[in-house]
Amino acid sequence: MQKNKVRKAVIPVAGFGTRLFPATKVVKKELFPIIDRDGRAKPVILAIIEEAISAGITEVAIVVQPDDQKVFEDLLKNPPKRELLNKLSPQNQEYSRYLEDLGSKITILLQEEQLGYGHAVFCAKDWVQDEPFLLMLGDHIYASDIEKSCASQLLNVYEQVNQSVVSLTTTPAENLHTSGCVTGVWQDLNSILEVTQLYEKPAIDYAQQHLRVQGMAENEFLCIFGLYLLTPKIFDFLAEHINQNFRERGEFQLTSCLDRLCQEEGMTGYVVKGQRFDTGLPDTYRQTMIDFKKL
Repeated sequence: MQKNKVRKAVIPVAGFGTRLFPATKVVKKELFPIIDRDGRAKPVILAIIEEAISAGITEVAIVVQPDDQKVFEDLLKNPPKRELLNKLSPQNQEYSRYLEDLGSKITILLQEEQLGYGHAVFCAKDWVQDEPFLLMLGDHIYASDIEKSCASQLLNVYEQVNQSVVSLTTTPAENLHTSGCVTGVWQDLNSILEVTQLYEKPAIDYAQQHLRVQGMAENEFLCIFGLYLLTPKIFDFLAEHINQNFRERGEFQLTSCLDRLCQEEGMTGYVVKGQRFDTGLPDTYRQTMIDFKKL
């Protein structure tokens, strides 16, 4: 497989946000505010886009519901009306110009029907074309423990291994029901893993029998951190599931296609040196508001 420079990132944001209802009846969860380390209030999606840009990504696609297209365009494409712009502080006027520049790097794609996360990813197929791409969850934000951002770390590993890379974090057994889980063989202890299986939200009994990783505590597993560096081969498996109407829990899912990608091309797992913050649940969103600004 020829190695290509990673230029593109995809962020699906077309879900209904049912776990944050009724707030999400009027505000998309990706537009919920956070306070960044500079004390600036910004929507979650903006922090995710900035994470991608920090890694050298030059083009970002967000996958939205048709009814939400305008609100994302207003945020990322349309400057404030002049009377509002004039009321902003000089610092915020400068930030508004920064948003316009950022918006020039953004493409908005539509998911006409909400048929699952895997289907949302597939909606980016024609835009991605035949390139590797960074896939990011729409309700996670990140803080690196080292100089390189979390997304940058993932891209650096891809440049070394030249195959798909999934970001990982250590997770206690009681939280397995919320995440995709992987197993494999360490290539660099507690850092780089040759992935042999991916499994979505396993039961603890299944994980203990099939998803153990040598050297880890009995009640700890490796789960997906929320960033993926994928080759375009993933779209072949997603297309097959969609064409055959193969659904899991009623929707077209990503993880089973990732497992097939792993079996066919190989896949590397990387334990990210950083923290993730989940904004997709009431309790975790509240904790993110408390913790993210402190870092």
